[in-house]
Amino acid sequence: MCGIVGYIGYREAQPVLLESLKRMEYRGYDSCGIAISENGGVTVHKAVGRVVDFEKTIPRSSGNTGIGHTRWATHGEVTELNAHPHSDCSGRISVVHNGIIENFQKLRDELTKQGHTFKSDTDTEVIAHLVEKHYQGDLVQAVAAALEEIQGTYAIAVVSETSNELVAARKESPLVVGIGDKENFVASDVAAILDYTDRVIYLEDGDLGIIGEDGIHLTNKGKDVQRDIQVVPWTVEEAQKAGYEHFMLKEIHEQPKAVEKTLTGHLSSIEPMAKLDIGQNAPAFGDVLLLACGTSYHAALIGEYMLGKLCHISVRSKIASEFHHIDMVLDKMWVIGISQSGETADTLTALKKAKAAGCFTIGITNVRGSTITRLVDQVMFTESGPEIGVAATKTFLTQLASLYLFAVSRATL
Repeated sequence: MCGIVGYIGYREAQPVLLESLKRMEYRGYDSCGIAISENGGVTVHKAVGRVVDFEKTIPRSSGNTGIGHTRWATHGEVTELNAHPHSDCSGRISVVHNGIIENFQKLRDELTKQGHTFKSDTDTEVIAHLVEKHYQGDLVQAVAAALEEIQGTYAIAVVSETSNELVAARKESPLVVGIGDKENFVASDVAAILDYTDRVIYLEDGDLGIIGEDGIHLTNKGKDVQRDIQVVPWTVEEAQKAGYEHFMLKEIHEQPKAVEKTLTGHLSSIEPMAKLDIGQNAPAFGDVLLLACGTSYHAALIGEYMLGKLCHISVRSKIASEFHHIDMVLDKMWVIGISQSGETADTLTALKKAKAAGCFTIGITNVRGSTITRLVDQVMFTESGPEIGVAATKTFLTQLASLYLFAVSRATL
């Protein structure tokens, strides 16, 4: 997945952006870039290759506001022109984006007819030109109007030469706002900004944020909204290699501690019985459906076996991305969604369908404050700490531990 960062504050933005991009290198990428607002203009630098090589080639910028991006090529080949940030015709507005603009070709054709000139093959560039089209002196209003024309998913950060604020927005793609002292951040992953703050706001679908160095203003569908500030229970040291050759090896060694933390609070030496506070509004325990994607789905398959074996109930596991196309009777089922990040789009969509059908929903996740925690009726946290390695190790094991806890707690009723 591509990575987004944004900064506004008292520091020079360039070193903050570059360091934050390095924190997201584990996601993989083929190109990178930054845009800095300074001296009444926006300076964009981008390149194919690694951040460490990129930072050696670009001139020093002293501006205090900027955005950055690491890209995995989707629309368009791996070229410098296709790297983010993307700008409008005038170069006054720049944007970084994660997600997919489904109607980008139609928008691009319309904008081209209106006189806009495109430099890249990406779907993202249409966002910059849409903002330019709607811009009449108010960047926030222009971004909001541009997003009204877009169909698809997005997490974006926008900077302009005429604004002393960042604008960020999200729809079905993760984005957080980091809160500092006379500085604020935007990132697609909290690991990117742990060097600077552990206080974050997880944006919800439809949120648009106006980020200044002294404050954050959020709206949704034109109305002011308030979101809770979450304290990330991880330290920057936990997101570093700590002497190991690579993150995967480090995280394998962290598995015993991660399982111990996951079990703490549910098991004790005095009463060795799993206890889960499911809540008074839960319906009678019955059939269970497990929903997940990727590695989490592998955990769900094992959960299907253990729940059936221990609880003697009907249990099914489904790949969340396929669930939308399955015609199932869901009434009164218990539905468990498993997502390490709590932001897996297909899993969230499947859980929404289950809730709409009247199911009791439980989320198993590793990230407090993530979207899944606000969606489900009950949450179980895996307490793994940050997992930087692409191959899931400790988070997979703690998902299994959580499923065992759930199975044992229901079996003892």
